[in-house]
Amino acid sequence: MQTIKLHYSEAMKLDDMPAVSAAIGFFDGIHLGHQAVIKRAIDAAQEKQLKSAVITFHPHPSVVLGKADTREDYLTPLHEKEAILENMGIDYLYLIDFTKELASLTPGNFIERFIDGLAVRHLVSGFDFTYGKKGSGNADTLKEAADQHAFSYEAVAKVENAQEKISSTKIRQLVASGDMEEAVELLGHPLTLTGEVITGDQRGRTIGYPTANIKIGENYFLPKVGVYAVEISVKDKTYAGMANLGFKPTFQQDAVVPNLEVHILDFDEQIYGEDVTVSWRKFIREEVKFNGIEALVAQLDRDKHQISAYFA
Repeated sequence: MQTIKLHYSEAMKLDDMPAVSAAIGFFDGIHLGHQAVIKRAIDAAQEKQLKSAVITFHPHPSVVLGKADTREDYLTPLHEKEAILENMGIDYLYLIDFTKELASLTPGNFIERFIDGLAVRHLVSGFDFTYGKKGSGNADTLKEAADQHAFSYEAVAKVENAQEKISSTKIRQLVASGDMEEAVELLGHPLTLTGEVITGDQRGRTIGYPTANIKIGENYFLPKVGVYAVEISVKDKTYAGMANLGFKPTFQQDAVVPNLEVHILDFDEQIYGEDVTVSWRKFIREEVKFNGIEALVAQLDRDKHQISAYFA
């Protein structure tokens, strides 16, 4: 997959762009609803003998427009989004820099720049996609535009779970509450976090629970603080793990940013400096402050037994 970064003011030469069937949207999380839109674009590309593409934006429009619900963290930061799209078989990712100038474009100007200008021959969106100044463009205006331009258009109906629309907002609510299993069900793929293993306080090894301390990069939307059953990929191998996301109140009092550390089951290697990927699986318990090391170790023993049984 080739990623092409675009700005609304940059000239795009039509001759440089392959004719594509494109899915358009922000696609944070690339959940089952998003996947339905993207897969339809891929299918149409095969039917019409076109390349497949995704047109998306960064950062989230709320960041630029200063909305009350500003979204500066993501279920799938850019590199996670790129990896998922590549695995889906997308040929081109058009990444548009979302700016106030872009937000002020009329629907017609947007289509000229980013649909006609990107040689889109077939366009697919969700039923509720909006674009252009103040969201004045929608599925209806795209249908009208398709009749006047050199592309065809279709909107994909909403995808539901238990009669409720699958949405990034719903998934964020589930993640925030620690309900990782239902979140993953709606996503249709694991929710992951990738980071470098860094040197921590090395206290875990003194109590029989050595951990990989993971530097949290980019703007990940994190689950609530607590202990989780996770899978962790290290050097192309995947292991079960016991993760603690939190502030380690038994040992420190003033932490303001959560730490992520993972005790990897049946593992004994030095992996400092390695990039690892954590897949959140199940919330086990809240993070609590213990009255001494013995109480902490006893609880860790219980956690490990529960997580081992979960993966058995």
